[in-house]
Amino acid sequence: MKQKADRILVVGFILALFLMFIAFLILPKERFSELENRVLQSAPKLTWDNLMSKKFADDAESFVTDQFPFRSEWLAVKSSIEQLRLQQENNGIYKGSEGYLFEKFTEPDYSKVKQYAEAIKKFADSHSEAHTTLMLAPTSVGLYPDRLPWLAPNYPQLKVNEYIADVMQDSVSFLNGFTFLSPHASEPIYYRTDHHWTTSGAYLAYVAYAEQMGWKPLSKKDFDIQTVSNSFLGSYHTRSQFSGVKPDTIEVYKPKVPVSTEMYIADTDKTFTSMYDESFLEKKDKYSYFLGGVHALMKFTSKLDPAVVKQEKLLVIKDSYAHSVIPFLTLHVPEIHVIDMRYYNGSISKYMAENGIEDVLMLFNTATFVDNPALLKLDAKK
Repeated sequence: MKQKADRILVVGFILALFLMFIAFLILPKERFSELENRVLQSAPKLTWDNLMSKKFADDAESFVTDQFPFRSEWLAVKSSIEQLRLQQENNGIYKGSEGYLFEKFTEPDYSKVKQYAEAIKKFADSHSEAHTTLMLAPTSVGLYPDRLPWLAPNYPQLKVNEYIADVMQDSVSFLNGFTFLSPHASEPIYYRTDHHWTTSGAYLAYVAYAEQMGWKPLSKKDFDIQTVSNSFLGSYHTRSQFSGVKPDTIEVYKPKVPVSTEMYIADTDKTFTSMYDESFLEKKDKYSYFLGGVHALMKFTSKLDPAVVKQEKLLVIKDSYAHSVIPFLTLHVPEIHVIDMRYYNGSISKYMAENGIEDVLMLFNTATFVDNPALLKLDAKK
């Protein structure tokens, strides 16, 4: 009887492995995980150099891990088990005070951080005719470390930002998010359940950049501030699956004097008359309400009064923190080009030359910056 039971277990185990293998082969591969807020490993390239350096083996292991069938569901199961153990941390997310969830931030690899910062410095130096600004925003854990659970480890993001600024020296105009966000720390400038700043936080970023550029930013009284969702449970909640978490509210700032803006998405070759996609408000990924989510290349064209235009064109190189900032920028610049380096593989220098761009804003959050090898594409030779 025991031997029969053992055979059933063995056959069942082999069958499960076979089904998972088939699922791995036939299921579509994802390029970005909203759940984990990162680019997933793509299929490894088999070259002699990759094989000799063991890069192929490392990439293959990451590919299988990242593209494992039903990965999100397995993470949810793990989360449920961890909660039963009363843990305050799950899948890299801490349950903090005041209803905040925080992503674990550890000391980054400074050799890589230096590489990324130097890539931006070289880019700026090779485009000396252009004005380049790097805005680096902390994530919520950087601004609110005191709200973490007791003894939860946390590396100071301010130290990282200051290191990056030091590498940049005078080549790049540096806007440290701590400078313009810290005075408003008591306000709701970050979502409690998501890795992004709120529209209120994005507004502060817009004001900081506008003042640096010599624009006159609009005050809050110049906007109709509307609530578009009261049920946003963001990426931190999705990863942690903590129960009893209060949903966030999403707001949109609509100027009282409307500006007509067209949004062109090069990825799909489609043009829209709105920068907001309301269909996402009915989905899990509600933050994609801003700009319709992540795209490699976009262009925004606004009909502005020539009297208020002080800057004709702007290139924004960014992560998703920029999505809720760009609508504010369209109130001042009639032509804005937006590139996400994670998906854009063309020559930035060539693109700037072809489009006559002389002003560049690079906008990232600190956690994304320190783990963003795509920045190396900013090779001054390209």
